[in-house]
Amino acid sequence: MIKKLLLFTVLFVGAVSFNTYAQLGADKETFTRADSLRGYLSPLRTCYDINYYHLDVKFDIPDKSISGNVLFKFTATTDFTKLQFDLFANLNVDKVVYKGQELPYTREFNAVFITFPKTIPKDSKDEFTVYYSGHPTIAKRAPWDGGVEYNVDSLGHAWVNTACQGMGASVWWPNKDQQADEVDSALISISVPTGLKDVSNGRLRKVTKLKDGYTRFDWFVANPINNYDIEANIGDYTHFSDTFDGEKGKLTMDFWPLSYNLDKAKKQLLPNARNMLTAFEYWFGPYPFYEDGYKLIESHHLGMEHQSGTAYGNHYQNGYLGNDLSGTGWGLKWDFIVVHESGHEWFGNNITSKDLGDMWIHESFTNYSESLFIDKFYGKQAGQEYVHGTRPRISNDRPIVGPYNVNKEGSGDMYYKGGNLLNMIRTIINDDEKWRSILRGLNKTFYHQTVTYVDIVNYISDQSGINLRPVFDQYLHYKNLPILEFSVSSKGKLTARWLADAKGFNMPVRVRIKGGEYQFIKPSTRPIIIDINGATKDNIEVDTFNYYIGVLVE
Repeated sequence: MIKKLLLFTVLFVGAVSFNTYAQLGADKETFTRADSLRGYLSPLRTCYDINYYHLDVKFDIPDKSISGNVLFKFTATTDFTKLQFDLFANLNVDKVVYKGQELPYTREFNAVFITFPKTIPKDSKDEFTVYYSGHPTIAKRAPWDGGVEYNVDSLGHAWVNTACQGMGASVWWPNKDQQADEVDSALISISVPTGLKDVSNGRLRKVTKLKDGYTRFDWFVANPINNYDIEANIGDYTHFSDTFDGEKGKLTMDFWPLSYNLDKAKKQLLPNARNMLTAFEYWFGPYPFYEDGYKLIESHHLGMEHQSGTAYGNHYQNGYLGNDLSGTGWGLKWDFIVVHESGHEWFGNNITSKDLGDMWIHESFTNYSESLFIDKFYGKQAGQEYVHGTRPRISNDRPIVGPYNVNKEGSGDMYYKGGNLLNMIRTIINDDEKWRSILRGLNKTFYHQTVTYVDIVNYISDQSGINLRPVFDQYLHYKNLPILEFSVSSKGKLTARWLADAKGFNMPVRVRIKGGEYQFIKPSTRPIIIDINGATKDNIEVDTFNYYIGVLVE
C-alpha cells in the first residue's frame, strides 16, 4: 500500500548534542488483550495450518450488508480440541458446522473460539464451515482506513471495493487473520446484483446467474495468498487483455476498468504494466504468480496490492495523482500506482512478513522498487536522484520496526527512509550485479513464504559478504540518523567515528577531498585516522547524496 500523501521536513543541524541524540527505541505504548488476540500466534492459532478457503459471500448493496459462509480446510500441526479464527465483532456468527453438526463457540473482541467434539489428531486434514452475516465496517478513507467501500460511478452504477491491509480481512470475512500462515489456495465466490460484475483475485472459473436476481462470480487462486489481499470489486466493469513474454513464458495480463474508461485504460494501463513487468522481472526475477495471471482492477480508492488483482485508482495519469513524490521530475514519467502496487507482487505478496511489525519488508523494498524502475528505463543516476528527492518526506519520528505480536506497524518512514536505506546498501555493496542477484535471490529463496526481520537481514548480509546487520539495526530499530563525526586528534590527524545507537555500528561510507574521487572508509564508534593524503576537516566531503546520515565536523 502507498502511504498517505503527507509532506515532512527534516532539518539538518551542524552541531548536535549526542546526549539528546541518543534516545533509544520507540515511545512506550500500551496494548490490550484485543491487540494480543489479533496479533499473537497463540497455540489456538498455531495448532492448525490453513490449506484452503472457499468464500461464498453475497453483497446486499442497498442495505450495505453481506451474508454467506467460508469453508476452512486445514492440517492439524498438533493434537487439539479448540482453535481460534477471527471475525470483527460487528458481524454475526450465525453458526459453525463440523461434519454436519453445529459446534459451540465463544467470542472475545474480534476473536472466535470453537470447540470440537473430540480431539483433532496431529497431521490430520479436516474442515469446518462458518456461516455469518451483518453490516461490515464501512471504509472511511480506503485503503488507509479500510473495510468495505460503497460508492457509485459517474453513471450512477453501484461500485463497491474492499481494502483491509493492517485492519485485517476479518473486517469482512471470517479467517485466521494473521500474516504468518498463508492459505495455499482459495476459491472466491462473490454474488452481486445481476447487471454488475465482481472481479477478484486469480482466474475466473465460472459465472452463474442465480434465481434471486443475483449473479455469482467464482474466482480461483492457485498460489498461497495472504488474507488482506483477498478482494471483492463490484461494478459496471469491462475487460480487455494482453500477454507479456516473461521469464517463465507467456503471462496473461487482464485489465478491468469501468465500462466508460475503456479507452483511457488501454492507453494508460497497458504500456505502464508492460514496462513495470520488464523492469521488475529484471531486478527481482519472474513475476511470482504466473498461474493466477496479472490483473489491474479500477477502484474508487487510490490502490492496493491485492495479489494477482492490483486495485488501481490513479485516474489514468502519471505520477501520484499527477504529483511527483520526489520533486525531481522523474516521478511524472510513469504511473505511480501501476508501478508501486504491482511492485508488491514481489515484496508483500511473494515475500510476506510474518508479523505486521515487519511491514518494512513490504514497503521499504517496494518504495525502493520505484527507483529501480526508473533505473531500468532512465539510468542509475536518475533512480538515485529519485530516492534522494524523497528525503523531505521522512519524519524520523519513531522506529520503522513495530512491536511484535500486537498487529501494529512501525513508523511510516518504512517507505521513504526504507528506500533510502536500501539505496545505501546498494552503494555499500558497490557491485550492481551482486545487488541484483541479491534482490532476485530474495524472491527465489523465500518464494511464496512468510519471513521475519532476521530472515531478510541475514540473507542480505550473508550474500553480500558484508555484515550489514548493524546498519539495518540502526535504521530500522531507532528513529535517529547515525552521525559521522570528524575531528582532529591531539597529533593533528583527521579522524572519523560514528555516533549511533546500534551496537557495533560500523557502516562503510564514501568520502573524498573536494574535487577528488570518492573512496570508502570504514569508521566505527571509535575514532579512526582518515588515510587520505591532504584530507582536512575543511576539505573532506561525504557522499550525502547516496548516504542518508548526519555529518558533524568539530
